[in-house]
Amino acid sequence: MISSERFVQLARWALWSLTAIVITGASVRLTGSGLGCSDWPNCEEDQFVASLEYHAMIEFVNRLVTGVVAVAVILAVLGSLRRVPRRQDLVRWSLGLVAGVVAQVILGALLVKTELDPRFTMGHFLLSMVLLWNAVVLLEKAKHDGLGAGSGSRLTIWTRLVFVATAVLLVTGTIVTGSGPHSGGDESEVAARLPFLVREVTRVHSITAITVLALVLWTVRRAHCDGEYERREDTMRVMSLLVAQGAVGYWQYFTGVPVLLVGVHIALASLAWIQIVRLAWLTEQPVSAECEAVRT
Repeated sequence: MISSERFVQLARWALWSLTAIVITGASVRLTGSGLGCSDWPNCEEDQFVASLEYHAMIEFVNRLVTGVVAVAVILAVLGSLRRVPRRQDLVRWSLGLVAGVVAQVILGALLVKTELDPRFTMGHFLLSMVLLWNAVVLLEKAKHDGLGAGSGSRLTIWTRLVFVATAVLLVTGTIVTGSGPHSGGDESEVAARLPFLVREVTRVHSITAITVLALVLWTVRRAHCDGEYERREDTMRVMSLLVAQGAVGYWQYFTGVPVLLVGVHIALASLAWIQIVRLAWLTEQPVSAECEAVRT
């Protein structure tokens, strides 16, 4: 049997392993190692382990991280089944992680087979964001046990808008990536690119980012006016991440999209998404009568 506290630890491990593989997956693309292993699940047709070659080792290590993610997800599922008391909502959300990881494995195989088709690269990243959303909800549900009845936060409508706008921002970001210079292959294996001008799709991405930031600023103001100071702190945290991410985004654009800055941009995007999902989930939850009395 597993205690509720222990299950929270398992859910947290699943979340951060899923975050880590977003970053290691990005490193594969940014180092041009996407075809370092040209087969799946073997690295090459006749060998499972990569040879001691730069691109092959980077791709193979990323596949090993997939194994770590699989273990973390399996433990989360087993933990939800053996948790005392068992909660069916936690079981369902942990099984969602299993479905997502299986889908990622399939997409990863298709990505290799299609020689880094940018549409599959986009799908790979966006599915990772769906998995992070699932993992955040699982963790927050596990941490906040026994929420009472009552209305949700007055900020719900605004955090929903922030959530949707950020999802659009992630999609436009993948379009920029699919149109840009980092295809995932090395100089002799440059993959096809999306038929868009980078400056045009970057402009759309920037406008979407500014919209998200404006919504977050308004949410901070509403949280302050409504006396929801804890949610204001959460929203300020989101704003800080978005400002940092935007600064890195403009920096990389005006310096020729260097690999390191792109990697930092992706890491910040993942962290910002985690905080936005958490914020949206928290404002959906019932507020106790005591909290209602304080804020009114």
